Amino acid sequence: MGEQRMFRRHNWLNLRLLILPVILAGCGQTAFHVELVPTNRQLEETRIQSDAGLFVFDKIAIIDVDGLLANRRKGGWMRSGENPVSLFIEKLDKAAADRSVKAVVLRLNSPGGTVAASDIMYHCLREFRRETGKPVIACVLGIGCSGAYYIACGCDGIMAQPSGVVGNIGTVFQTFSVAGTMEKIGVKAVTIKSGELKDMASPLHDLSDEEHKVLQGIIEHLSEQFFQVVREGRQTIDEKKLAELTDGRVFTAQQALQQGLIDKVGYLDDGIKWAKEIAGVKKTQVVIYHRPSNYKPNAYGLATASADGLGPMVNLELPDWLNAGGAQFLYLWQPAVE
Repeated sequence: MGEQRMFRRHNWLNLRLLILPVILAGCGQTAFHVELVPTNRQLEETRIQSDAGLFVFDKIAIIDVDGLLANRRKGGWMRSGENPVSLFIEKLDKAAADRSVKAVVLRLNSPGGTVAASDIMYHCLREFRRETGKPVIACVLGIGCSGAYYIACGCDGIMAQPSGVVGNIGTVFQTFSVAGTMEKIGVKAVTIKSGELKDMASPLHDLSDEEHKVLQGIIEHLSEQFFQVVREGRQTIDEKKLAELTDGRVFTAQQALQQGLIDKVGYLDDGIKWAKEIAGVKKTQVVIYHRPSNYKPNAYGLATASADGLGPMVNLELPDWLNAGGAQFLYLWQPAVE
């Protein structure tokens, strides 16, 4: 009898585990998708378009830079994702190793991210161009701000679609203080530290003048680094005018063109044609890189979405920039972060 009860209890547990996803999915139309995922997770190449004719072997590779840029694995409850920095480098390496790839188009749709992630991706892009000699065109689809624009400045040219937004050049650091709330409820923080600034910017106390001074110095240093990247990438803009443009404002595509922050206004197809012209090739295939099991129907397919084949079932997440585990220095346009 004891074994039968254990068996029934085990079956009831399995039944509840099967019912749970149905409940979480809500009352709308629902379908289950069961898919065998290959154990080999190396990037695959998919051709998403090709010029007419036989023996078209040259390629243009599209590499996406989208979402919040941080050197950590994306993900959330009941889903997993990729580290955008690692994935970006992996795709560059694949394009570099393929002699048939004659040029790369960066498909940008990002408000930026952390200073470190943006700088790593910019550096790797510059190294890719230096080592391979393959031209890279940045094409802003929606948003190419802050850290995303930082990366774009490492390309041979920048294009934005008419509805795109670029700019927001600068650095931001945000923290908060709960000291007032703690005082009202009778809680006092006690910190044992080795130096006066060891707990700098802690939310447990208000920011002191000395802390503000130190942090402002770091912000100015990182902003100067951003300024130098833009100056090197946009050499047609004189330094005085550039200083006016690097106050954190954003620009429409047409405004950015007038100010010299981008080279052309156009769509992704125009960016691909431009890359072909710079590379000196007439007929090409257009390819993207993705993990196995991710179908991509065209050049606008999001190559980093649901990278492990499992999308979000219930989204209870904070925005990534709020859920980052602490204060950070950011090349980020925060109003654009979902």
